[in-house]
Amino acid sequence: MTIPCIIHADLDAFYASVEALDNPLLKGKPVLVGGSPEGRGVVASCSYEARSFGVRAAMPMAQAMRLCPHAIVTPPRFHRYEEMSGKIMALFRSITPLVEPISLDEAFLDITHLGERGVPMTVVGRSLKERVKAETGLVISVGVASSKSVAKIASDACKPDGLLVVEPGQERAFLSPLPVKDLWGVGPRTEERLRAEGILTLGDLARQSDAWARQRFGKRGPELLALSRGEDHRPVLPEHEAKSMSAEVTFESDLSDPEAIAFQLSKLCLRVALRLAREGVKGRTVTVKLRLADFTTFTRSLSLPAPVSDAAAIQRAAQHLVSKETRPGRRFRLLGVGVSNFTGEGQLSLLES
Repeated sequence: MTIPCIIHADLDAFYASVEALDNPLLKGKPVLVGGSPEGRGVVASCSYEARSFGVRAAMPMAQAMRLCPHAIVTPPRFHRYEEMSGKIMALFRSITPLVEPISLDEAFLDITHLGERGVPMTVVGRSLKERVKAETGLVISVGVASSKSVAKIASDACKPDGLLVVEPGQERAFLSPLPVKDLWGVGPRTEERLRAEGILTLGDLARQSDAWARQRFGKRGPELLALSRGEDHRPVLPEHEAKSMSAEVTFESDLSDPEAIAFQLSKLCLRVALRLAREGVKGRTVTVKLRLADFTTFTRSLSLPAPVSDAAAIQRAAQHLVSKETRPGRRFRLLGVGVSNFTGEGQLSLLES
């Protein structure tokens, strides 16, 4: 039986690292990429020097500046980040056609074919890190495992500039001592519920029964248990197989502020626009996916008179849909944006002409 070999490659402090790459005077300094601290700006990315002061992405810029007053604030240059992301994804595809980007700065790679040839995964991971550094000047952290979820947790655990290989059969031992918040799908509210029952680590969670999980978390309960045990059979899905292109994010803390939600929406729209550009297609239907703090999940769609592919047009439609759902007291834990109903690049409508 073939054992899957999956890489999760994650660029370290991507936006801030690109800024330091283009402006060497920023190297080694606390850098904040985002909006103005005088307004309602939000941190899009920050260097590890800034993180040492407690600054985090999605934090209000004014709060970040209070934590790190000597930080250097620079506005985001999303077209530059898209350009660098495109180079890195092309590099990934030179290793395997099975590449699934999940944002501008991270992707899954299925390298099972290399494992079948006996190539050590440590060698593959180290080679990937060296190539990215040599060809782009950027640094990535790499997790390697037999599944997507374990590979992602591994890359998170070895940041920054790390490489961590979880050997087949060692998934549960690797996960067991980790805090429950490290698991995909466990946000602050779920973590709080688990802690109330004395479940602090993934090992604690893995020992529970499916009946226990289903009673407390519904259908997703057994899924959480499976992930806590290292059981994840989801394949790496290359983009060209998709009938729609989408991106989503689960927030570390539930969001209710419209400005913060709009900022997260803008980043998702850029991710989708980048994928559309790479595939050379446009779409007529924009869909947003929303999950509330109580896990209620729903979608809203808008069909446009002309196909779109640029981030600004996608964002206008998505923001229109999201604005109808934001109201005082309503908190969101997940946000997603998708574009579907594709047309080819040359199939421009009369309106676009």
